[in-house]
Amino acid sequence: MRKGLVCAILSACCFGMLPILGKLGFAQGMDSTQMLQYRFGLGALLLLGWFALTNRDALRISTRGLLKTALLGGVISPVQSTCLMVSLETIPASTSSLILYFYPAVVTVAGALIHRQRIGRRVALSLLLVTAGCALVFLDAFMREAAPVGMLWASGAMIVFSAYILLVQWLMRGERPLSFSLYVIVFAGVAFGLLRGLPAPGELTLAQAGVALALGLVPTVLATTLLYTAIEAVGGAYASIFSTLEPVTTVAAAALLLGEPVFARQLAGAALIVAGIVLPNLALLRRQKRVAPG
Repeated sequence: MRKGLVCAILSACCFGMLPILGKLGFAQGMDSTQMLQYRFGLGALLLLGWFALTNRDALRISTRGLLKTALLGGVISPVQSTCLMVSLETIPASTSSLILYFYPAVVTVAGALIHRQRIGRRVALSLLLVTAGCALVFLDAFMREAAPVGMLWASGAMIVFSAYILLVQWLMRGERPLSFSLYVIVFAGVAFGLLRGLPAPGELTLAQAGVALALGLVPTVLATTLLYTAIEAVGGAYASIFSTLEPVTTVAAAALLLGEPVFARQLAGAALIVAGIVLPNLALLRRQKRVAPG
């Protein structure tokens, strides 16, 4: 139990470092496509090597599974990742991350419309909290005169990621999550390799190489493997609760490492978003505990 919770927390922190590393890459003269190519390319190579040594069963996937992961990793994930990375060129990392975390509300509403399900009071309260939190984040961005184009890119990343989540819920039926996630990353690496071409030898400075390696290792390899270790140990509900540390990590790291100012409006928005995500998962855990003895 303790191992699973630690892995969930570490995974969220690793995912939360993505916008920070993006900002550091821009500061070193890297462009968004270049950083994403190294993130997914190195991440895919490191994961393939790791599983080849420790869990070869994870490398096996059906032909149908390959086609599904090719769609998600080769098309949708690159679009979402590019939108998020481009947004970091003009708005703070914390703002971009918090806008992205409006996706649970979008996914919930879209899922209810698609499946024609009624939204209960607890879920409605969760939606209200997340929406209010995101509204505060937008208000904070406008008060700070953040670039509208950057906020549009971040909103685009949130919308595409919401569609990605809905597709994953549908396409991953009958597939093994670890193998599925691995090949999504592989196809994303292939997509950016085709888009930008193979890296030229010596094209990176030492500082750029450090950012590239960190992008492949921290928010990709470590975040993914820790997440699935956590899900295996404590279940998806607990892992989802601790995933809310991702935007918190981004906000804190942006202040500490990038010197981005943090205002009360932004902190209040982050708190509401976290509360809105945690609420339905706590309810799910209570239901699971009541059912477990039977």
